[in-house]
Amino acid sequence: MSPSEASGAPEAGPAADLPAVAPQLRELRRRASLTLEAAARAAGLSPAHLSRLETGQRQPSLPMLLALARIYGTTVSDLLGETAAERDAVVRAADVEPTAAGGWAYWPAGAPGRGMQALRVQVPYGSQGDIVRVHPGEEWLYVLGGRLRLRLGDATHLLTRGDSAHFDSLTPHRIAAADPDGVELLFVHTLLQSPTATLCLGPLTGGTP
Repeated sequence: MSPSEASGAPEAGPAADLPAVAPQLRELRRRASLTLEAAARAAGLSPAHLSRLETGQRQPSLPMLLALARIYGTTVSDLLGETAAERDAVVRAADVEPTAAGGWAYWPAGAPGRGMQALRVQVPYGSQGDIVRVHPGEEWLYVLGGRLRLRLGDATHLLTRGDSAHFDSLTPHRIAAADPDGVELLFVHTLLQSPTATLCLGPLTGGTP
């Protein structure tokens, strides 16, 4: 659970940057045949927090959207109700606009309808760096600029421009910008084919490395 969730404080970042996601969140959860409690547990949220997201009382951060996309076997764009472009092997920079969520910003970097989701992500300093994540699948990331602090299990790594990491997502992990200017990444993760595969996994939390 994040500090803001535990304290009841508002999410970081301007909520106005996000389109209304509540109807999509509820519909995709129901389509996945998940109860509110099961989906919240799999995402590392409390049922009350997920309920507030589904009723529009709160806007989710990008890490929350990524977690929910995995659980529902879909993409962040689908969660936001964005119109899917024609499936194409090429994504033109001029055709994508950044979306802000909880202080993070992301640009789609892959085509819809695939088994992986690719994003270019700007991670701000001091945002969501205290959340440890555990879920099925794989992740790959590549540092485009800045320095990234990556914790995998008990080991902490400092990655700089040009460094990359590829790991099993069942390894407890977290990412955080190491410098005040933040860090920019290419980020790829697998989408779950079976939403119920994560239900045995609970959130793990720890202090900032």
